[in-house]
Amino acid sequence: MTTTMERRRTALDIAVGVLLIIAAVILLGNVVFATLVSVLLLGWTALVSGIVMVVGTLVRLRSGASWTVALGGVVLAVLGLFILRNSAIGALTLTLIAGSMFLTTGLVRVFAASVVPEARGLLIVSGLISAGLGLWVLLNLTTASLTLLGTLLALQTLVEGVTLVAVGRVRPMPAGPDMGNASPTDGSHSMA
Repeated sequence: MTTTMERRRTALDIAVGVLLIIAAVILLGNVVFATLVSVLLLGWTALVSGIVMVVGTLVRLRSGASWTVALGGVVLAVLGLFILRNSAIGALTLTLIAGSMFLTTGLVRVFAASVVPEARGLLIVSGLISAGLGLWVLLNLTTASLTLLGTLLALQTLVEGVTLVAVGRVRPMPAGPDMGNASPTDGSHSMA
């Protein structure tokens, strides 16, 4: 029996989606708090991940564990400690990285428009928007560092909530004998 991936919505998806939408509205109401939460969450995640990597390497030391994994774990743990001890500088650094990524992505899209004629208009528009956002962030770094990460967290939470409410999640489903005969208009989207 083969399984296929199917997107469908359940009552739990709708309930979680509504909770995520409510959380996004609360986060959008206080983006400075959301920025602090996202920076602290990232710092703790980096610290715990780094410690787990180092401990995992030490446990597998006799079985040929790689020292580069341990070194990466140490660097990740130190980064997490740095972010947790200096959350304002961590937010500023992460905002600088985000602004640079927006600018770079935008410029790459604008230049890629000359290579991809089918989507030239879309690439130019999205590239100009990304580059403009990147320039705005980089030129207003102190203001953006207070609000950008929180706004991005809130918008991502909103998108996740709306997606769950609208279409649900992708789940593995057993493929029946008539799965190949499903019409594309019946609401089921199968992926192999």
